[in-house]
Amino acid sequence: MENSAADLAIIGSGSGNSLITPFWDSRRVVIAEAGVFGGTCLNVGCIPTKMFVRPAALARVPEEAARLGVVQRTESVDWPGMRDRIFGRIDAISAAGERYRRDDLDHVELISQQVRLTGTHSFESSDGARVDAAQLVIAAGSRAVLPEIPGIDLPHVHTSDTVMRLAELPKRVLVIGGGYIGAEFANVFSAFGSEVVQVHRGAQLLKRADADIASRFTAEAARQWDLRLDRDVTAIRHADDGGVIADLAPSGSPALHAEPGSAERVAADIVLVATGRRPNSDRVGAAEAGLDLHPDGRIAVDSFQRVLSGGKPVRGLYALGDISSAAQLKHVANHEARVVAHNLEHPDDLRESRRDAVPSAVFTDPEVAQVGLTEAEAVTALGAEHVTSYLQAYGDTAYGWALEDSSGVFKVIADRRDGRILGAHVMGYQASNLIQVMISAMSFGIDAHTAARGQYWIHPALMEVAENALLGLDIATPSSAR
Repeated sequence: MENSAADLAIIGSGSGNSLITPFWDSRRVVIAEAGVFGGTCLNVGCIPTKMFVRPAALARVPEEAARLGVVQRTESVDWPGMRDRIFGRIDAISAAGERYRRDDLDHVELISQQVRLTGTHSFESSDGARVDAAQLVIAAGSRAVLPEIPGIDLPHVHTSDTVMRLAELPKRVLVIGGGYIGAEFANVFSAFGSEVVQVHRGAQLLKRADADIASRFTAEAARQWDLRLDRDVTAIRHADDGGVIADLAPSGSPALHAEPGSAERVAADIVLVATGRRPNSDRVGAAEAGLDLHPDGRIAVDSFQRVLSGGKPVRGLYALGDISSAAQLKHVANHEARVVAHNLEHPDDLRESRRDAVPSAVFTDPEVAQVGLTEAEAVTALGAEHVTSYLQAYGDTAYGWALEDSSGVFKVIADRRDGRILGAHVMGYQASNLIQVMISAMSFGIDAHTAARGQYWIHPALMEVAENALLGLDIATPSSAR
């Protein structure tokens, strides 16, 4: 194959796709995408999963209604119809984006193959074509991790990439993993009526959450589906009924390959592996090209998103999104893309990425959201004497009474010396929306007292749970407010 030159080359069509601005209309651009066009969020991540979460919430409405004296019933769940509605929209968007890049722009070339770096500004596709670029951006994302378990290659075993396209709703689902992906899918399948068993090697779910939230969520999950903690799946094998049998053993057990029938067993129709995601730096050959990597495989970048090699930034080489960011959040990738887009076009006037107050949410039942430091992290950073926290129960507010809520909590952590908000952690109804007021305060430097008393709050809206959490903090009141 012939070599070609480009003014800009991009590996990955997720947030990297947005780098092709009008600036490049008179320049040559190459974009390489080995998978489905549009990246993780659109095709197998944020968007389709949340489109399943909403009907799952509706399927659980009878449970809430019963607490309030209303009798309702979920008659049935149309999994094929739901699946087709979701991917009928998503697949069309992906196809249109690919068609636009491939056919409608004369200055853009789309390479639909796996590529590997041959240097800091060049790569080669699987058919041998080489591209040399004046500037190159690596935005190749991440992929689901598959642990080394006998039987992991059986057709019954899925990741989040494939489980949403099942032909029919499975009756029995085994979820391996206790993070956000496992929690979301355990909730979805449980709400739809599947028998769900979730296996996690740790003592509680959501290990990255604040300890108060993680322990409460673990208890709620155990109430809704079969939760097996401190367990490893040691083998998966065919069952006579067409499903599979999974063997379990206590976490850390040296007998990881127990004889069939000798271990704790779980029967399932499908297995969902949700044990984490791995940056695709190995697939693009980042280490071989001399790029610096973090221990978890992420490509190392500086504050301008320039890739590091030997500890020094490489001019004209950038990375963004899951392949370099620890956040694994679409809005972070989009922010980084805006920064990189500017820096590509203005190499002598670089902008930095902002990495503070990055929020996240787990769209399960109950919903979980967080931003900033956990209490343990705050104590480590500032010392226990300088940290104050307050945990406000939903059920102790007027709207919490209306919900008959018995589990929702809103926790705020602050520096007791000046009221600076260090973190917020919410579990309960609409957690991902309620936390936004804390994200705003942290982003714009608004202290806890000002956030609580410097604005009106709607009464008796559920947002009062945030107000009360702020007011509960043991902080110094500014002299101007006394």
